[in-house]
Amino acid sequence: MNAITVKNLKKVYRTHKRGKGMWNAVVSLFNRKYENKHALKGVSFEVEEGEVLGLIGPNGAGKSTTIKALSGILHPTSGDVKVIGYVPWKDRVKYVKHLGVVLGQKEQLWWDLPAIDTFYMNREVYQIPNNKFKRRLNYMVKLLDVKEVINSPVRDLSLGERMKCKLIAALLHSPKVVFLDEPTIGLDIIARDRLRDFVKEVNQKEGTTFIVTTHDMQDIEKLCKRIVIINHGVIVYDGLLEKLKSTILNNKIIDVKFETKVKGFRLKGCKLLEKGDYNFVIEADTKVTKIKKVIDYLLLNYEVADINITDPPIEEIIQRIYKEKKKWVHT
Repeated sequence: MNAITVKNLKKVYRTHKRGKGMWNAVVSLFNRKYENKHALKGVSFEVEEGEVLGLIGPNGAGKSTTIKALSGILHPTSGDVKVIGYVPWKDRVKYVKHLGVVLGQKEQLWWDLPAIDTFYMNREVYQIPNNKFKRRLNYMVKLLDVKEVINSPVRDLSLGERMKCKLIAALLHSPKVVFLDEPTIGLDIIARDRLRDFVKEVNQKEGTTFIVTTHDMQDIEKLCKRIVIINHGVIVYDGLLEKLKSTILNNKIIDVKFETKVKGFRLKGCKLLEKGDYNFVIEADTKVTKIKKVIDYLLLNYEVADINITDPPIEEIIQRIYKEKKKWVHT
């Protein structure tokens, strides 16, 4: 069953346009010129209940506009949206009781007050029964390890501590759908891992549906099986992350270590990325030369100690798609 259904969503902004300088500013007071900016050009996708979907794209691609429409704070120009049975911008009062939102770059806690005060305020706003509130608060505080910080003023907390507290505030009322916008921005490695583990546990235990928008590809790889890539206001890919890799990715990275010193390396379809006295990092185009042939060549001509074969970073794949206006794989 779908938690979210988006059909042919479009958003057109009408913006005022004028030239540079004082004279053009005066002229524009009497003769205004406008232009239409198409932020979304017919976006359609579905999200199943309990799914963690990655929504990614470059700046200005339409991610934020899509999330705003799904949150109900933006009325689209046309198209249909249903989130857990509600039209977000029409049924906003009833809808927000089931919605959680975490904005990585916007403050959602009272700056001069302890985070615990925001939690109790949310209890009143969402009318959470006291027993349920305490049980859920204790569970999340323990899971995110913030017991020692929730009673300190928010202004005294680190960025990572604030992000954890914002996540608690957004999930206290047990929302069915949660939108995470840059949830790990500015966090250190330990804080990122703890926050990702928290999201996965809530998703698995409670069946909460998440949409994650981020520029951190590690968030996508660790949280999402399926991704939607949006660029220039249209969806250019909708499907499994692994399928994306296997469909458009022809290259493999081979990190090979040797027992003895080595000199050069040359093989058709291969490029030497790094060379040390005892190691090579090779990029192999499998359309030109099969990976087995590369391995056989290395074993035959060198004293190999270890070989590790990986895909190029996911960032490379995404950048490749961003540069294209055509659709790749649509499932």
